[in-house]
Order: sequence, then structure tokens, then C-alpha cells
Amino acid sequence: MEEQSIYITINHLDDFECTSFLRPGDRLILKKDRDNIYDDEAIIAYKENKTKVGYVANSVHSVARGTYSAGRLYDRIGDETECIVRFVMAEEEFAIAEIME
Repeated sequence: MEEQSIYITINHLDDFECTSFLRPGDRLILKKDRDNIYDDEAIIAYKENKTKVGYVANSVHSVARGTYSAGRLYDRIGDETECIVRFVMAEEEFAIAEIME
């Protein structure tokens, strides 16, 4: 049986002022943010040049329908993994990305 792709919502793009330079096709590095005092399952997204982009959404109010939350993804990945941006919703300040396996 063929495995389905895993998609995630990356939010807080406005916090890092990256909505203007994040594009579909960009590869991002996802890293568990173990020092995050607000969320034990926080996963931060970086561009390959180590520029912070945002966080994997982890709230029912911020996770786009059909995508995994950070909590759902957290135990499925190691400390670091890659994803590729598929859609950028600049006005809503979030992106949808596909986990690279």
C-alpha cells in the first residue's frame, strides 16, 4: 500500500518577516525546538541558510484542514527533517509544506 504525503501548516511567517521571500518549491529544514517555553512540541522551520521562517502550527485555530499539527508530527520525525513549500498564503501569513521522506 502506498504511503500518503504528509503536509503541514507553517505559521508565524509575519514574526520573521519572510512572507515576501518564501516561495513554492523552497526547501526548508524543520527542527524540534526543545527550548520553547510555550509549546513542548514546537517545531521551527528554517531556510537552508539558517534563516528562521516560522513554526509548524499546533493549534486547532492555526492548523489548515488536512495538514498535520506539530504535535501529530513530533514523534514521526527525528530532531531534524526537511520539507518543501507547496503553497504560500501571504495575506493569511501561513504556508503549506510537504514533508520529505
